[in-house]
Amino acid sequence: MNEQKKKMELLGSAPISKALLAMGVPTMIGMLVNALYNLADTYFVGGLGTDQMGAVTVAFPLGQVIVGLGLLFGNGAAAYLSRLLGRGDHETADKAASTAIYCSIVVGAIVILGSIIFLNPILKGIGAINSVMPYATAYTRIYIIFSIFNVFNVTMNNIVSSEGSAKTAMCALMTGAILNVLLDPLFIYVLDFGVAGAAIATAISQIVSTIIYIIYILRKKSIFSFHIKECCFSKEIMSEILKIGIPTLLFQLLTSLSISMINDAAKEFGSSALAAMGPVTKIMSMGTLIVFGFLKGFQPIAGFSYGAKKIDRLQEAIKTSILWSTAFCVIFGLLASVFSKEIMSMFTEEDWEMIAIGSAALRANGLSFILFGFYTVYSFLFLVMGKAKEGCILGACRQGICFVPVILILPVFWGLNGVLYAQPVADVLTAAVTALMAMRLHKELHPARTSSHE
Repeated sequence: MNEQKKKMELLGSAPISKALLAMGVPTMIGMLVNALYNLADTYFVGGLGTDQMGAVTVAFPLGQVIVGLGLLFGNGAAAYLSRLLGRGDHETADKAASTAIYCSIVVGAIVILGSIIFLNPILKGIGAINSVMPYATAYTRIYIIFSIFNVFNVTMNNIVSSEGSAKTAMCALMTGAILNVLLDPLFIYVLDFGVAGAAIATAISQIVSTIIYIIYILRKKSIFSFHIKECCFSKEIMSEILKIGIPTLLFQLLTSLSISMINDAAKEFGSSALAAMGPVTKIMSMGTLIVFGFLKGFQPIAGFSYGAKKIDRLQEAIKTSILWSTAFCVIFGLLASVFSKEIMSMFTEEDWEMIAIGSAALRANGLSFILFGFYTVYSFLFLVMGKAKEGCILGACRQGICFVPVILILPVFWGLNGVLYAQPVADVLTAAVTALMAMRLHKELHPARTSSHE
């Protein structure tokens, strides 16, 4: 009980800087290491050849869809759970957490089964060319089958973070990620499984992370019970989970769509251009995951504060999160831009065309990444406050509303450069939309802050 009391104090009364560090840093570290193991697959597979790297590049967006199922229920529940804990409604919180975890497993299994049945047409649709197809099939079939464990892990990661157990989330992510990095060269080169070896290493790593979460549940470390009998499909619980979960899933689907559209546009310029998009996507994903990890700490604090009507605390959390996340984005973006050629050279020794194309893309994406922290804070904030419409619009901007027209139009007039600069242009447009929506939100919060003092 003492541990649970500490969690509530951290969410509700600890200084914002202390709470953000305690909640955000462990998850951020876990997400960083998790991003590194995504990058590790690309790095180790890169030694096999350009087509093999292209296979991992093509499979990545399909993996993002599977992760989206975990976010549908995990992030949807997490936003609701933090508000429930702020109001002191532990009974409903128990039901929401249990419903989310079991729904994610069932829905995940159904989607994975469909993906396996239609794997070949799916891979062709997301950019696999003939030379890449055999490797993409070998890698993706194993990766997708075992991703049911990842659906569970992503759901649990969000729920565990919502109750203030950021260190547990970090432990599960880090253990799986480190194991994946160690197993990749073993299965790819020592046992000579090629691209399939990378998928096997990832599968084993995800299973280990699942075991950590199961131990956490069985040892009753969580505030929530996770009993199957607690599952409740009431209109209130399902609508609260889905009104936040669906925009989050939409964001993830758009992420997958944007990567697929980049791959599809890049393949028109040859296998080197397609292969170059893989490392660029993974490197920038590493930056985004670190920001997401930190803001997983911001999310329960914001939700708890909003639920408890502590508007001053909410405003302070917003300001601090924007400052800290933007500072990181500036550093990460500049490093990616300045050392773009050196970074790309790590993934191939002979394909100079791939290095040149990847370096140009990495420079442009690095510079626009400086804006990422600003609009992601507000994307998270709208959802955790239960403002699904605003959160959906903002979440869909970067890789949907703004991105899709840009990637369709720019390459027509600018060729390969249009592919490389599509995401940076979309980033700038998204930041402008965020600024307008943020001004409206703070006008709404100002009267609430005044009334809370009264």
